[in-house]
Amino acid sequence: MDYSVIADTFELMEKTTKRLELTDYLVKLLKSTPSELIDRVVYLMQGKLYPDYEGVELGVADKLALRAIAASSGLSTDKIEEMYRKTGDIGAAGELALQTKTQTTLFSAPITVERVYSTLEKIAGLTGEGSQEMKLRYIGSLLNDATPKEARYILKIITGKLRLGIADYTVLDALAVAFTGEKENRAVLERSYNITSDLGLVAKTLATKGLDAVSAINIEIFKPIRPMLAERVSRAEEALKRTEGKCAAEYKLDGERLQIHKSGEKVMMFSRRLENITSHYPDAIEAVNRFVDMKDGILEAEAVAINQDTGEYLPFQELMHRRRKYGIEEAVKEYPISLNFFDILFINKKDCTHLSYTRRRALLESVIKNDSNVKVVRMITTSDEKEIERFMEEAISDGCEGLMIKHLASNYRAGAREFAWVKLKREYRSELADTLDLVIVGAFYGRGRRVGRYGALLLATYDKENDIFRSVCKVGTGFTDEDLANFHSMLKQHLIPHRHARVDSKLEAEVWFEPNVVIEIIASEITLSPLHTCGMNAVREGSGLALRFPKFTGKIREEKSPEDATTVDEVINLYRKQLKVVKEDTIIAEER
Repeated sequence: MDYSVIADTFELMEKTTKRLELTDYLVKLLKSTPSELIDRVVYLMQGKLYPDYEGVELGVADKLALRAIAASSGLSTDKIEEMYRKTGDIGAAGELALQTKTQTTLFSAPITVERVYSTLEKIAGLTGEGSQEMKLRYIGSLLNDATPKEARYILKIITGKLRLGIADYTVLDALAVAFTGEKENRAVLERSYNITSDLGLVAKTLATKGLDAVSAINIEIFKPIRPMLAERVSRAEEALKRTEGKCAAEYKLDGERLQIHKSGEKVMMFSRRLENITSHYPDAIEAVNRFVDMKDGILEAEAVAINQDTGEYLPFQELMHRRRKYGIEEAVKEYPISLNFFDILFINKKDCTHLSYTRRRALLESVIKNDSNVKVVRMITTSDEKEIERFMEEAISDGCEGLMIKHLASNYRAGAREFAWVKLKREYRSELADTLDLVIVGAFYGRGRRVGRYGALLLATYDKENDIFRSVCKVGTGFTDEDLANFHSMLKQHLIPHRHARVDSKLEAEVWFEPNVVIEIIASEITLSPLHTCGMNAVREGSGLALRFPKFTGKIREEKSPEDATTVDEVINLYRKQLKVVKEDTIIAEER
C-alpha cells in the first residue's frame, strides 16, 4: 500500500474542524487499506506501532530528526532549526526543507506502508551505543525517498507529534461503517476493544474474519481491560436510590489504580491509562506472589503510599515519586505501599466480568490472604443512609477520599461509566466546592507578571455521546509561578494551529491545544452561561453551564486520559442538585 494514501488522508484530517468529516476521511482510508495491513494503518494513525500497553516507544528526539532532515535536504542544521522555529512544527519544517531539495536519489525505493512500518519497528528496537547513528540512517533512508508531504507525516509519527484528533471511539465508528455499513455495530467492536485495549486487533479481526469473529474475542492475561468507571453523587440518599435501596460501600483510596495480571509467578501491572507500570512496583509483584492464591487471573487494586513508621495512608503525590526512570529501588524503600484489592475480572481461565458484584467480591476474598500491607478494601453492605454517612466519616478519618458505592447485582462493564458505581467524596458534599477533572483545550496570553506565558487556560468537559469536548470555564487562579512556567513548557507539544475538530467552544482562545492534559479544578458553584457550550440548552434554551470562580488545585491528573475527564452529564447533574439545595434552603428561610 502506497504511504501517499495515508499522507493525503492525514493532510485532510489535519485541516478539518468538523468531526463528521474526520470520520468520513477515516472510513475512506480504511476501505482503501488491504485487510492484512489494517492493524498497522490503525496504529500509525494513532502515532504508534503497537497498543499502549506494549510500552514500545520510537524514542526519536527532535534534535535527531532535525539532523536527518538536514542530511536529506542538503541544507545546514542551522537552517533547518530556523525553519522549525518559524513553523513550530517539525513535520512542516521537514516538508518545507525537502521542497527545496534539488538533488534526486539515483536508486530510490517506493515508500509503502509496509516499508515505513518495518523501518519504524527497527528504530524502536535500537538501544545502546551507536543506536542514535543507526536511527539517523533509518530515518534518512525514508526521507531520501519520500515526497515532502510523506516526509511531513513520517517525521510527525517518529517524534510523537501526530495530532489528528482521532479518539478511539471515532476509529470504532469508522470501522463499523467501513466494514459493516452500520454505525450501530460499533457496540460489538467497543466491547471487544474494552476487553483487549487493542484497536489494531479489533480492526484486523473485523476486516479479515467479520463481525462474529470480533464478538468471539475473549479476555487474555497480559492484555489489559479498559477499567469500569464511576459516576458521582453528593449524598448518601441518592447513592441508595441509584443502587435500588441496598449497596456495597467501599473505601475510596487516594492512590494509583492498578490492574494486576498474574500467570504462575509472572506478574504485570497496568495503570488506569493501561500503561505497563510493572517496573515501578517490584514490591507489589512480590506481594501478589505471596498473598494472592490463584494460578492465573486479573485483579484490580489501589496502591497507596504509606508512612512506614505508622502504616497511615499518605497523599497520592507521595506515590508519584515512584514514577522515575531511574532509582526505582531507592523510591521503593523511601515510599512503601499497601495493596488494597477491590475487584476480580478473570480467574483460572474464567471471565468474571459478567458476574454480580456480590459474587466477584466473594471470589476476591477467597483468593487474597490478608497481611498488614495487602488486603481487600474495607466494605460494608447496607441500606441505611446514616450508616453510609458514618462509614464515610470513618473513611475520611483513615485518610481516604470518600466512598465507592456499588450496586450489589451489577456486573463489570469494561470501559463504561455508569451509576452501577458511584463516587461519594468529601468535596462533593459541599454544593459550592465541587472538584472537577477538566481538559485543557486552549489558552490566553498573560499580562504583567505573566507576560510571555499563558495567563489563563480554557477548559472543557467530555461529551461521550458525541465524542467531543465542550468548554466550561476559563481559569487563571491557583497557579504558582512554577506552575505557569511548567504549563507553558508542557503544553508546547500539544499546540495546534486552530480549534481542534473535537472541541466545541464559543470562546476564541488565543492558542489552541489538542485535548490531552487533564487538571483538577475547584469552583464555588455552577452557573448558567451563554458563553460556554457544556450542557448547552439542557437547562435553558441558549445557555450552557460554566464554573464560577474556578481555581486550579495544583493537581495534574496524569493518570487520566481526556476521555476520563468530568463529563457534560455530570456537570448537568451537579447543577440540578445545587439548584434543588438552593430552593430547599430558600423555603426553609421563608418558613422561619
